[in-house]
Amino acid sequence: MKGYSIKKVGVSTSSTTSVPEPVEGPDKKVTMKWKTKINHPLVLRVEGQLLLIEGLFMLAVLPVTYLYRGLYSFSMPFSALITLLTGFIFLIATRQHRDDTIKSHDGVYIVCISWLVLSLFGAMPYLLSKSVPNFTDGFFEALSGFTTTGATIMTRIEAAPKDILLWRSMTQWIGGLAIIVFSLAILPYLGMSGMQLFVSEINGITYDKLHPRVMHTVRRIWFIYLFFTLLETLLLYWGDMDFYDALCHSMTTISSGGFSTRTANIGAFSNYSQVVFMVFMVLSACNFSLLLLSFTWKSFTILKNQEFRTFLLYTVFLGIGVGLVLFFACHKSFGSAFRESFFSVISAFTTTGFFVGNYAAWPTFLCVILFLLMFIGGCSGSTSGGVKIFRHLLFVKNALIDLRRIIHPNAVLPVKVNGKAISTSGVYKHTTFIFVYFLVFLVGAIILLAWGIDIETALGASVATLSNVGTGIGKVGPGGSYVIFPQGAKWVLMLLMVLGRVELFSLITMLSRSFWKN
Repeated sequence: MKGYSIKKVGVSTSSTTSVPEPVEGPDKKVTMKWKTKINHPLVLRVEGQLLLIEGLFMLAVLPVTYLYRGLYSFSMPFSALITLLTGFIFLIATRQHRDDTIKSHDGVYIVCISWLVLSLFGAMPYLLSKSVPNFTDGFFEALSGFTTTGATIMTRIEAAPKDILLWRSMTQWIGGLAIIVFSLAILPYLGMSGMQLFVSEINGITYDKLHPRVMHTVRRIWFIYLFFTLLETLLLYWGDMDFYDALCHSMTTISSGGFSTRTANIGAFSNYSQVVFMVFMVLSACNFSLLLLSFTWKSFTILKNQEFRTFLLYTVFLGIGVGLVLFFACHKSFGSAFRESFFSVISAFTTTGFFVGNYAAWPTFLCVILFLLMFIGGCSGSTSGGVKIFRHLLFVKNALIDLRRIIHPNAVLPVKVNGKAISTSGVYKHTTFIFVYFLVFLVGAIILLAWGIDIETALGASVATLSNVGTGIGKVGPGGSYVIFPQGAKWVLMLLMVLGRVELFSLITMLSRSFWKN
């Protein structure tokens, strides 16, 4: 644009159209220098790449479409065509852009809008196949998939077309780890540091860089993710599942998603399959960076991690405790009591949301235990939702140390995790996160109550969407559907899904005026 120049911010040049500032040029004519913040062309290019990836996954569903619905089914191929074309248009529109430096606010912006962009196009197969009645329900189902929440609008899942259910599982597999990781893997030419995107996506409070080149680390983690998916598929296929069901469920397990091809969920399959699910739900809740180190160094690095040991301790202790109550109080058989107990505890703890039976029929205090586990979630750096065990551990340790400071006010008592002292600002930051997390949960529940939802369902839906669990309590408990909620309430629940997936502060930061100002 003649007479205008672009102002550089730090090391990156952005071409956003914000309020221009007049300055004098060399010829003493007034020129305009643009105040900039977000590198929109770069963001648009990344979103274009993500849409290309999404379109390719849609194309991968086509064999199932033609096998089960014939050559004249158009919902999936048309969705793939529109998605790919839009991705190409985004790339063509930004081909002249040469500023490939990403800054922290660009990373936050990309992470937050990626869920919305992918879900917008991911809703097309649901709408064109008439698997959902309206746009809100289609967007809800797609966003629930990409955020790995697992909350569903569908009531008779077996009645949905096979290709739609496969796409539904794929959205969770992509969302579990691969949306941002894939964009980094295929965009090395951007020259990004990449750590902002990488750390934000995998929910990590992981301070050590695993490799000097982040791209190398990302590709290795992607390999572990793929390896676990294929391994679980084979193990389920050797059981009582056909290959289609095995593949769909393995994708939704390793992503901590929880979508199933059956209305009865995992209760429709054998005890052997349920044990396989438990193993891989635990793996999905592990810190992937620690898994990578364990595989690379051929050692048990992950077993030395205090967060992981706490996760195992809680799982074993609560699994045994709940199992004993089911055995003695509910008079279930020994095997059934402990299988249902461990499965439900692991599913709630890892925020996967699978179920094998109706735990709503259990004694009330057992349901409360599962409800509280949904808040905690799995390990940092995993595909799980929730607050994360790291923050829970930090909060408990800090509370105990505060009690000791009352007795010994002059003592220096640092909060330590894995033998390392956490700074006061770090403790404050994570404690604040927990407080804001519960505040958002309560606000979400109150809004649902204002819509006339009963209190049990309101509390269950709020935590199930914010922690990306999907299956909650009340009417959204095992076998429940979110179709019962008014349209406006569904948008509130979708906001909670995104807030939970980007871990609150990223999206809240975007709402501040300073984020958009130079």
